[in-house]
Amino acid sequence: MSDYSLSDVIERMYQNQLGLEAALMELTLQAEKQGLKEVGENVRGSLWIIGENAGFIKQGLAKLRSKNL
Repeated sequence: MSDYSLSDVIERMYQNQLGLEAALMELTLQAEKQGLKEVGENVRGSLWIIGENAGFIKQGLAKLRSKNL
C-alpha cells in the first residue's frame, strides 16, 4: 500500500493551485497599479478558469475521500 492516497496527493495539488492563484492575483494587482490594464484583464480571465477548476477539484476530492482513495 502506498504512503500517499490519491486524495492526499490531489489535496496537495489543490493547495498549490490556491497558492498560485493568490500569487497571480497579487502580481495582477501590481501590474494594474502600473497601468497595465490589458495584462490585468488577461490574467483575470485565467484566474477565473483556475477558480472554476478549483471548485471541480474540491468536489472530486470530496468523492475520493468518501471512497477512502
